[in-house]
Amino acid sequence: MHIQSLQLSQFRNYEYLDVGFSEGTNILYGDNAQGKTNILESLYLVATTRSHRGVRDRDLIRFGQEEGHIRTVIIKGGLDYRVDIHLRKNKTKGIAINGQRIKKASQLIGLLHIVFFSPEDLTIVKNGPSYRRHFLDMELCQLDESYLFNLSKYNRIVDQRNRLLKELYRTPSLEGTLEVWDDQLIEYGSKIIQRRTEFIKELNEMIGSIHLQLSGGKEHLLLHYEPDTSAEAYRDALRESREKDKILKSTSAGPHKDDFSFVCDEIDIRRFGSQGQQRTCALSLKLSEINLVRNLIGEEPVLMLDDVLSELDSGRQNYLLNSLENTQTFITCTGLDEFVNNRFEIDKLLKVTQGTVSEEN
Repeated sequence: MHIQSLQLSQFRNYEYLDVGFSEGTNILYGDNAQGKTNILESLYLVATTRSHRGVRDRDLIRFGQEEGHIRTVIIKGGLDYRVDIHLRKNKTKGIAINGQRIKKASQLIGLLHIVFFSPEDLTIVKNGPSYRRHFLDMELCQLDESYLFNLSKYNRIVDQRNRLLKELYRTPSLEGTLEVWDDQLIEYGSKIIQRRTEFIKELNEMIGSIHLQLSGGKEHLLLHYEPDTSAEAYRDALRESREKDKILKSTSAGPHKDDFSFVCDEIDIRRFGSQGQQRTCALSLKLSEINLVRNLIGEEPVLMLDDVLSELDSGRQNYLLNSLENTQTFITCTGLDEFVNNRFEIDKLLKVTQGTVSEEN
């Protein structure tokens, strides 16, 4: 699997861009705020239908314009797939695959698998639970169509239940309808809990050996899933929290409150680990993610390293890059010294300057 080419029109700071990529290592370098990450963002949107920055579609359109376009050619299983995404300020985006428009954006997910690694990911261990839930959701949505469906349903029901909780202040007689939303929360939320449990187990089958090597054979790492409630106890949890929910006007029990922890030799790295240990755990998590995608889909995912190598020491840089022998990789950086000095193999070198891209030898 690899991305062959990209065209952008009125996207972020790009008026127009047409660029081809190598199946190997693609380096995008240039000063900050020139548009390097915007290229990765457009490709991430093709894979997941959303920005990794969490912004609205309308904010992806170039300033002063009403619409923007992303066009890519993806090679998967020896076949070409042309993906066209039409961004519009006041309408939902339109998506076509090989010229055929799809009805739902979710139909695009699973065509392209991307593992995205940024400096923010290095802080996933010590950041709040929402960052770790986001990691679970974004990876599982790419790998499991049913998870994407259940999560979308669940999030919509939580929003509707929260609106009802706010309405109860003015119309207390509506409280009986909470049971209807609770039943649906349990239906979809239980499936989310079960799939996350399986996913953490799958990651644990890989992360231990990876982390042992990264830590020089010193640390044994395990991920511990910390669900807010079990699938079996979910109904009781909703009932017990109902009075609190009515006061807070928000749903306080369910998988939208889940978390997971990193434990090395019975020590919670989130609470007691050093910054170096936390970064090593984050890197182990990303490498496990790559291996898991590789095993589940039978192809190499596309890896994107957004200015992350400068945050790692040379040993961890080498370990990461040595793990990617057959993986199409996109690396953004401000300078080339770190690559030249360490003799990293570069298959395609692209200089990004104020929304323009030039290829260099």
